[in-house]
Amino acid sequence: MEAAKPGQPAETTFSHVKEGDTGFQSDGLRDFFLYRDLGIAKATGGKVIATLVRANKPPEEGTGWHRHIADFHIVIMLKGWARFMYEDQLTLVEAGDCVHQRPGIVHYLFDYSKDMEYLEVAGPANWTLLLTRPYGVVERFRLASAPDFV
Repeated sequence: MEAAKPGQPAETTFSHVKEGDTGFQSDGLRDFFLYRDLGIAKATGGKVIATLVRANKPPEEGTGWHRHIADFHIVIMLKGWARFMYEDQLTLVEAGDCVHQRPGIVHYLFDYSKDMEYLEVAGPANWTLLLTRPYGVVERFRLASAPDFV
């Protein structure tokens, strides 16, 4: 699919990804998680990405403090639980919970159950992650698994 030109809306298509169509991969943003692409970035021309994220290894250091440069970002916990710090707020996210991470919120996932699995939905698909100290930028990463549709 060709990227949309500036000022033009991206083309979107119908998408139906079945469980066996895409598998969990270990080459995502973090080696202690497994990631399953749901085909939404391609189907929306880069407007949105949806990924299943599953625990792969026990938590050691967690994600570290970071924030996302994204217009929209939610996490829906499907199985298990995870403990986050959202700025100064300790948050336990359990199966069935939905978290809207407002743009730029500094956070840190530091503990999770061995069966943790969540759906992460963000827009645009090529959002950026900034590693931070609690309130200062340390390093910047572009989400590598998402195509750049700009």
